[in-house]
Amino acid sequence: MPTNGINRALKLQFGLINYENRYLTAEAFGFKVNASGTSMKKKQIWTLEQDEQDSQVVFLRSHLGRYLASDKDGKILCGAEKPDPACRFLIVPQSDGRWALQSEPYLRYFGGSADYLSCFAQVVGEQELWAVHLALHPQASLLSVARKRYAHLSSSDGEISVDSNIPWGVDSLVTLVYLDGKYSLKTCDSRFLQNDGKLVKENNNNTSFTLELKSGKLAFKDCDGKYLTPMGPTGTLRSGRCSKPGKDELFDLEESHPQVVFQAANKRFVSVKQGVSVSANQDVETDMETFQMEIDKESKKAMFRTNGGSYWTLVSHGEIQSTAKEVEVNTMFDIEWRGQRVALKARNGKYVYTKKNGQLSAVSDTVGDDELFLMKLINRPMLILHGENGFVCHHKSSNTLDANRSVYDIFSLIFNDGAYNVKSASGKFWYVSSSGLVCSDGEKPEDFFLEFLEHGRVAIKGSNGRFLRGDQGGTLMGDGTYVDASSLWEY
Repeated sequence: MPTNGINRALKLQFGLINYENRYLTAEAFGFKVNASGTSMKKKQIWTLEQDEQDSQVVFLRSHLGRYLASDKDGKILCGAEKPDPACRFLIVPQSDGRWALQSEPYLRYFGGSADYLSCFAQVVGEQELWAVHLALHPQASLLSVARKRYAHLSSSDGEISVDSNIPWGVDSLVTLVYLDGKYSLKTCDSRFLQNDGKLVKENNNNTSFTLELKSGKLAFKDCDGKYLTPMGPTGTLRSGRCSKPGKDELFDLEESHPQVVFQAANKRFVSVKQGVSVSANQDVETDMETFQMEIDKESKKAMFRTNGGSYWTLVSHGEIQSTAKEVEVNTMFDIEWRGQRVALKARNGKYVYTKKNGQLSAVSDTVGDDELFLMKLINRPMLILHGENGFVCHHKSSNTLDANRSVYDIFSLIFNDGAYNVKSASGKFWYVSSSGLVCSDGEKPEDFFLEFLEHGRVAIKGSNGRFLRGDQGGTLMGDGTYVDASSLWEY
């Protein structure tokens, strides 16, 4: 079992904000670039790529798949389909966490405002400084590069420890909170990490970190210029003594897959506690009853990984065992979404049912009670939704929700017998109004249903049987009759 790398490190995507608080924007027309964007939408997102031979050199790729470049006269271009020498930049981090971008071939600095961008400055001034706003989904697993271990909330010690072989359970979820160019790390119980390693309820100067990139990895610099690092045998996450990031201060963000528990018709939890057989025979939820649900990108089928690193697989006579070490056809299952319950279909075309002894077996042609399971998502107590046009956020002046913002609100996700209720920070609940608007000021909870249809994406169905979608105007609606790009959400 590899200690890391079970999930992909996320490709770093971000917005770059200039001294006038405007985002660097790539226009489709003529591949022109300006710094006029007021928020981070698709046109304002850039992907960082590194040169394979020289890790100091970076390329900036626009949403159109074209590369930022500068010619010898400092003219900015963004039409190259492949990175050529003119596309080579060096990141020169400043003490306040902003970047200066230096053309590697011409050693000039990139900056400017609105339509007047150039790469001709010989020294770094205010106009050549860019703040970095991460564009990836802010909930992830945090991996220490040096220790090859994951961060998790250690509630017994009241700290974040970096000593997990795999990111397992709700404790391993880290939420990045962006505010005024700085980032805070929030644990699953809604506390913030302070630079002394303590967890506190309120965001303050000591919980705000500047994000720095070093050879594709992240470092978190505190208000005193020191960096977060794992300390001691349990890897307590706190600021160390270093004022320059070395390997010990570097982290990867990895995608956090959904983790679920299943309850069968016999009211017992599906478990691998008894060895290789997958059986519904436990009365408590532990790591042995928790499964990581990984959706295959091509087939959209689901695989279920145990915390020991093996997968559920179909074996002879239809039995389901947790013996597969690799993903293959027999480890893939179709999930049928049936309101508050799910049915699972194995590769042999049969439904998984619960035998009298609790053993799971794929032998049924039809779905009855014994083929239905309650599936509970355990590692998203805080819900942040990102759609094709941006994040879901409270509307400034009404009870509706926007679905096109570059900032996000954090909502509570509450499980309710196979359905979920969504609660705002105000304590009020989401509901779908008679006109199809999703509103956030409900006095009583309303049921929503999560359908994990694609890798990293969920569809959400209201009690009215319609899907939540972002409309053209950027409003969150609960009137979708089918699933398309507007109704799939990163979560």
